[in-house]
Amino acid sequence: MDHQAAPQTDEQFRASARQWLADNFPVSLKGGKYILPHTQEEGEKPGPDYLLWKGRIANKGWGVPTWPARYGGGGLTTCQAEILAEEMARIGAFNPIGGLGVMMLGPTVLEFGTEEQKLRHVPPIARGEIEWCQGFSEPGAGSDLASLRTRCEDKGDHFLVNGQKIWTSFAHVSDWCFCLVRTDTSRKQAGISFLLIDMRTEGVEARPISLINGVSHFCETFFTDVKVPKENLLGEVNAGWGIAKRLLQHERNGLSSQRNVANVERGLPDLARAYVGTDDEGRIADADLRARITAHMMRQHAYGLTLRHRNAGIEAGLEGSAQMSVLKNLGARVAQDLNELAVEILGIAGLGWEGPGYSEEELELTSGWLYSKCFSIYGGSHEVQNNITAKRVLALPSA
Repeated sequence: MDHQAAPQTDEQFRASARQWLADNFPVSLKGGKYILPHTQEEGEKPGPDYLLWKGRIANKGWGVPTWPARYGGGGLTTCQAEILAEEMARIGAFNPIGGLGVMMLGPTVLEFGTEEQKLRHVPPIARGEIEWCQGFSEPGAGSDLASLRTRCEDKGDHFLVNGQKIWTSFAHVSDWCFCLVRTDTSRKQAGISFLLIDMRTEGVEARPISLINGVSHFCETFFTDVKVPKENLLGEVNAGWGIAKRLLQHERNGLSSQRNVANVERGLPDLARAYVGTDDEGRIADADLRARITAHMMRQHAYGLTLRHRNAGIEAGLEGSAQMSVLKNLGARVAQDLNELAVEILGIAGLGWEGPGYSEEELELTSGWLYSKCFSIYGGSHEVQNNITAKRVLALPSA
């Protein structure tokens, strides 16, 4: 591993990170992005420069910059990780290592896993060598997740799992699944355990669900007499609910990230100048649109400053988990407004999501607008987050 000791000051770290990026980021990838597992399955294969960049980032540990170096991370502080993200954005670079393992499972295993589990599962995530999916929601257990019925029986030397999950992102292209199962039918939250399931195990089947924008990253996942080794239990039997709640905090943290709310590559002002035109002073011709773009950019900047303030609080040991529900909803709103404005700017060019007559950028923006509708649902719906905020942040009485 090519891990460097962190410089003493943030200024020194920024200078060294800027130099390392200049020396190692392939210019051919400028403006590129992380390639999702399902898009690789559909034909968007990473090229040689992408793989080179991924290997360099993995060796540096900067795919997961704040994770401990012992498990493949960069060992950076939260503020240093933000500086790194800023420097990458400055040159049009991106993090080629991502997925649900990075956003959710890795931090959870680091907190709750045994040393053997950490050494087995975390380094492959840090290097982007393995894909994980999340087996939580079921046909009869969505927002009321504690009603899940996927059964897990203790068979002595292994567990036997039977049941069904739904909305399992990337299940059809994933190597492993972190899954909530019922190990005690007499108790609700207190009867749930947290298992790590190899998706290649006999009896596991994933069926993609087509979405409105033509993407199929959601799946139905079926478990039929699936044998799971005992060492794949994370935490204790019947203690999975607490682990799951902590994992969902990591998910909301990832979903609220500034890097996950901006999906218009050349920015709204440039997009508007290209599609709407400019006036004699070089401003966006439509005054009302110009005002709404300005208001959105102010909200997005304010949101970014809020995230930075929160990161400073984490560094000071003042992290508040319930605040993530507020940030998750705010981030979803900023992202949805961004995509709404982008498609409005496109006008008639934003009417199609496949077929001839549209540029690649237009198709991507329209597809992104359609996809953005799920931002207020996944990771816990907008209403669920408001309930958490009301109870844990505002301390409002329950009805």
